[in-house]
Amino acid sequence: MSHLKLLALDAEDLEVVSAQVQDAVLKIGDIHWRAGEKRLLIALNRFAWEATGARPRSFERRRAALDLGRVTAVKAQHLSPDRPDAVLELLTIRFTETEAPSGWVELLFAGGATLRAEVECLEVRLTDLGAAWSTTCCPNHDGV
Repeated sequence: MSHLKLLALDAEDLEVVSAQVQDAVLKIGDIHWRAGEKRLLIALNRFAWEATGARPRSFERRRAALDLGRVTAVKAQHLSPDRPDAVLELLTIRFTETEAPSGWVELLFAGGATLRAEVECLEVRLTDLGAAWSTTCCPNHDGV
């Protein structure tokens, strides 16, 4: 399976990126706000949804980087920087436009944690960083 390399410049593009990182897991310590560069960088282990039909009962995860550009502020709710090894499960990413083209990119995690990045415009990149590894666990969304 080839590596993903996606760029989102509008809300429709972001829906594609969000679908690819749904159920990704990461540690709080994998979130890096670089104010001077106007970047929010997040290393994560994404579930490879695109590979689920290839082999029954064989699933994959991939190390990936989520790069939000043009970020002017970051706010977190229910995320403690004092717990860098705490594991988060990413549910979705959404964009809310305020004054075009600026707005908020919001990352919603299981358990109610939220990360909000104020952006000058939407510029989100998702890049796979290496080979996939097998997992027997597939995220389950029954009852959602």
